Amino acid sequence: MRDLAERLLAALIRLVFAALRALGPDRASALGGFVAPRVGRFTRNHRHAMENLRLAFPERSEAEREAIAREAWENLGRTTCEYVHLVALFDVEGGRVEADEATFARFAALKASGKPALVFAAHLANWELPAVAAHRMGQPAAILYRTPNNRHVAADIVALRAPIMGRLIPAGLAAPIRMAEALDEGLTLGMLVDQRFGRGPRVPFFGVPAASNPFLARLARRFEAPVHGLRAIRLPGNRFRLELTEALDLPRDAAGKVDVEATTALVNRIIEGWIREHPGQWLWMHRRWR
Repeated sequence: MRDLAERLLAALIRLVFAALRALGPDRASALGGFVAPRVGRFTRNHRHAMENLRLAFPERSEAEREAIAREAWENLGRTTCEYVHLVALFDVEGGRVEADEATFARFAALKASGKPALVFAAHLANWELPAVAAHRMGQPAAILYRTPNNRHVAADIVALRAPIMGRLIPAGLAAPIRMAEALDEGLTLGMLVDQRFGRGPRVPFFGVPAASNPFLARLARRFEAPVHGLRAIRLPGNRFRLELTEALDLPRDAAGKVDVEATTALVNRIIEGWIREHPGQWLWMHRRWR
């Protein structure tokens, strides 16, 4: 019965994906942006978002925080409905995606080096685009991702993602080994690192200790690979800007090795800065500080 239920759910999701494809990227995005704020505000996730916003922005009024939450719901709805249109959205020639010369130069340098690198991103704007960007710019890459519990849905997601993102590494017990293997092969390894990681160090995020993901810092320590941040920024007209930072100057311990906790805190500060620039584009619904 459980397998039957999972198959039925997967079939329903395929129908939804087909409908979104038929709408095209702009209308699909607009649909998600219209529906999500009107439904999301009645869910418990909206309460989580408001709790997070009060913690992160105590100086702002409740009305200002509500406005940020509404924009975050709109962004989430758009991102969800854009999922089947990632190739169409990543259109540099057509003007949907832009990047400055420094970002293009950094991508080119990473590709030319042939050496492993670590790239972190956050749940900002359409957070799937950074992974697409690396692959489309010819960067041999591996991406860490969270596998859906439904194995039929998971297979569909892999089929959709693999051709446009490169090697996919599912989060799980084997993930650290596979991430290390990817770096051994000289790939660029990308991961989202802004959500709560219960077994990680508690380092500041918006001035409050938060359990944070240390894997990026641990891999940087082991492989001495350069670390870059990559973010997407949602622009008017269903367009995006991509920004790849220069390699970070990572904090070191007394032995000269990468300091894992201090590096994790550094990454948190960078992501916090990104969020403060565009607070309505982050996924506030996640219980980041629990």
